[in-house]
Amino acid sequence: MSVEPTPLLDVRDLSIAFHQGGRTALAVERVSFSLQRGRTLALVGESGSGKSVTALSIVKLLGATSASYPSGAVLYKGQDLLQANEEALRRVRGDEITMVFQEPMTSLNPLHSIARQIGEILELHGMSGAAKRRTRTIELLEEVGIPDPANRLDAYPHQLSGGQRQRVMIAMALANQPDLFIADEPTTALDVTVQAQILRLLKDLQAKRGMAMLFITHDLGIVRKIADDVCVMQRGKIVEAGPTEEVFRAPQHAYTRALLAAEPKGKPPIADPTAEPVLSGDNIRVWFPIKRGFFRRTISHVKAVDGISLTVRAGQTVGVVGESGSGKTTLGLALLRLIRSEGPIAYLGQRIDGYDAKRMRPLRRDLQVVFQDPYGSLSPRMSVAEIVEEGLAIQSPHLHWRQRREIVAQALADTGLDPAAMDRYPHEFSGGQRQRIAIARAMALEPRFVVLDEPTSALDMSVQAQIVDLLRDLQKRRNLAYMFISHDLKVVRALATDLIVMRHGKVVESGPAAEIFAQPASDYTRALFAAAFNIEADASGVVSQ
Repeated sequence: MSVEPTPLLDVRDLSIAFHQGGRTALAVERVSFSLQRGRTLALVGESGSGKSVTALSIVKLLGATSASYPSGAVLYKGQDLLQANEEALRRVRGDEITMVFQEPMTSLNPLHSIARQIGEILELHGMSGAAKRRTRTIELLEEVGIPDPANRLDAYPHQLSGGQRQRVMIAMALANQPDLFIADEPTTALDVTVQAQILRLLKDLQAKRGMAMLFITHDLGIVRKIADDVCVMQRGKIVEAGPTEEVFRAPQHAYTRALLAAEPKGKPPIADPTAEPVLSGDNIRVWFPIKRGFFRRTISHVKAVDGISLTVRAGQTVGVVGESGSGKTTLGLALLRLIRSEGPIAYLGQRIDGYDAKRMRPLRRDLQVVFQDPYGSLSPRMSVAEIVEEGLAIQSPHLHWRQRREIVAQALADTGLDPAAMDRYPHEFSGGQRQRIAIARAMALEPRFVVLDEPTSALDMSVQAQIVDLLRDLQKRRNLAYMFISHDLKVVRALATDLIVMRHGKVVESGPAAEIFAQPASDYTRALFAAAFNIEADASGVVSQ
């Protein structure tokens, strides 16, 4: 009779409660699972199901005053971490157990360079010598797919794309060769090709080091690629668990079956090619200088956007896709006049590229953006009502506060949130719920043109489908023009009427989305589609789906 090896991590009957305003709410209820060395366990479920809370509780990163553990134990190498003191937890955190969080911008210090932040971790855990730490930092950045890592060491987080920031976080987490790697949506911000690279990297590192991984995600496609075992969570409970292939092949619980069936469906609204152009740009360029030396002379440029022209008409969605760092977000910010650029930009036929901040202010109501990182764009000191109505207070000061609250309530309801929760704060919502708050803030102003920068990246599959339906409905009712930036090609296919494929700041391919999805012309586009849809392209370039 074979004896099962002692698990590296053994979570037993874990319950987690939160206390606020004299009330106690159970967020996780009697959750149990174990994880062996060298294996990967995935926790999956919709936003708010308790996945991240469970992961944070493993090394007691939940606030001691707001959270408690009514039952259970978290055994790591036989030691119950729930009963461990701070000194014992410090020895484990960041060395034996490391974690990558969902939102890298809130984890990286905006005042420190990438080299300094990774170097501090290496120094803290025993690596002496600045030159040695710098060499190791370059190796780590290269491992996680940062292009030209030696020249990005002095970059600050705001100078990197969302995907690049996430890769820096992964490099930091892997720097000290942990025994247990906890990944909370680590590929959320990554395009499909880099996502595949990161998953392969994690599997290779796991095989080399015997590292265990606890993988938290809403993307079931990732679970199938990386996880040996899976636990499906709903409302704080595990409703189904087992080997990944068995659960995917024959799901037993109705909730699991619903998750497996959920993905954005339908087709984008039919756009009128003769409709009024809302926003257009001609030969747009955004070049960032690279400076070196004592006198900080410009020696070269990062050509983030290099000569791109486009027109977005009323009722039309132009999808912009490409790898992280290809210039998608930079293009959107340039069109909104939120960063400096060269080239004519016109709104409703009127040139605005020469407008200063004062002349742009009246147009901000009509030109809105939903950012990729919902937590970074929501003030933690403001309630949801204050966040959503902030633009209304500036653009429509004549409205009575009761009228503004009515508009806020409708905007929240339109994005699938309970208006009764408007006086709560962002930290009380899941990542997916925070993204819906950001969408509600933009839509409350009834804009004409909206840049949607990865608006579904933080959402589980079922909510993605709801948001896509919502955006289509809003577009149809209000005749909105969208620029939809995304690495999720399934969502783009369901929403975009036209498509621009970008790489290294240039357009690789553009045209009607249906035609490009049916028969992409460039090798790069075919590679993107193959990674996104797990398909092959035949010799003629036709993508079978």
